[in-house]
Amino acid sequence: MRPAVGERLRRCSACGCWEYGGAPDCARCRVLVDEIVDDGWREFVSREFGMITPKEELGIAAMVVDEPDRHDWRVVDAAMDRLVCADCGSSLGGGPVGCPTCDRSHGFRYSAVETDRPGVHWGNEHAIRVSVSIVRNPHRTSAADLLGRRAALAPALAGHHFTTEAAQRMGALIKKGATYAELARLFDFLADTADL
Repeated sequence: MRPAVGERLRRCSACGCWEYGGAPDCARCRVLVDEIVDDGWREFVSREFGMITPKEELGIAAMVVDEPDRHDWRVVDAAMDRLVCADCGSSLGGGPVGCPTCDRSHGFRYSAVETDRPGVHWGNEHAIRVSVSIVRNPHRTSAADLLGRRAALAPALAGHHFTTEAAQRMGALIKKGATYAELARLFDFLADTADL
């Protein structure tokens, strides 16, 4: 379950990054990130369909992918995880850059619904969804973009608002060769003091 708005940042016991920020390399953080998507899928299926068979789940996933603009982004991403690309054999949208079906599907994922939670600045859910997508598909972006999204994910999950100035500052630090640890220190004020 993802952090509540206003929840303090915690360090991952496995990698030392802010929880979620060690993905994709840290297995524990990767599971936390995947759970954001899988929790959304389980809630959707339970609410709309109740108990289903694996075959029914694939049919539901195909229906969701055919109409991504009608579903929450977590539901769309989870549906894509359950389907296989006919061209490359990867999960749909998760294949190598250059696979036409995955490239197209990866682009369509961004037409999904992004509803901000109460108590956050407009666009918080978009920041989360883009960061989750990038962390879960690191081969589809640059190392610099992945680094920035890793560092921003935990603060966004806690409801932190990134001003233009803060984003530009982070971008400038990344261009100068900042490490994850250096970027993470920008968010120490969002952590429990016991974690510092």
